[in-house]
Amino acid sequence: MDATYRLNGAFKPTTKRSADLDGVDFYPTPGWATFALIKNEQFRGQIWECACGDGAMSEVLLQTGNDVISSDLYDRGYGETGCDFLISAQRAQNIITNPPFHSAEGFVARALDLAKSKFALLLRLAFLEGAGRTRTIFHKSPPARVWVFSERITFYPKGAAVAGSGTTAYAWFVWDKSHQSGTELRWLRPGYKAEYRDMIPSRLDTLANGRRVIRTMPVKPGQGSRQGL
Repeated sequence: MDATYRLNGAFKPTTKRSADLDGVDFYPTPGWATFALIKNEQFRGQIWECACGDGAMSEVLLQTGNDVISSDLYDRGYGETGCDFLISAQRAQNIITNPPFHSAEGFVARALDLAKSKFALLLRLAFLEGAGRTRTIFHKSPPARVWVFSERITFYPKGAAVAGSGTTAYAWFVWDKSHQSGTELRWLRPGYKAEYRDMIPSRLDTLANGRRVIRTMPVKPGQGSRQGL
């Protein structure tokens, strides 16, 4: 990843994002965005948060009563580290995550194999575009539902001051193995940002003082760390 953080001549998808010069695409997910998913989609059985970062999404999932396994390729003080989802052979009932921007298509492809019931990825709404994805994903394995945010999500590097609003539209893309028909386009009602602003678990404030591991995953043969993302 170069220091200017450009892809195909363009900057990353929101002006609030800046380059992580250590090479790690890490922007914690605002808790209200995860609450919005859980209020509209049912997940039966265990959930694997496979790019858990500092646990922002995992902690919300736990707060809403879900059984959660957390892992990440990098060490952010939370979950099982050194677990590369893109080469994993570990299956899970459900998968929910905000994948690294540059690996979104790979996460879709891998989750199609590893999720037994459902998986949900937080992606730019513009992920729907592109001839390549049309051929490789949407014609072959389209999502069951796309939940479009009515409110903009702003992603900040860990520790940055939160102010202003984002410039990029996001949506939850949900693949459901039991779904029989085409993709349903739905809209998340306005108000989740205000309603759940004060419900982010306070435990995240103390994670810097020690690792919090939530239901770590066994590493199967062939799974390991992949560098240079």
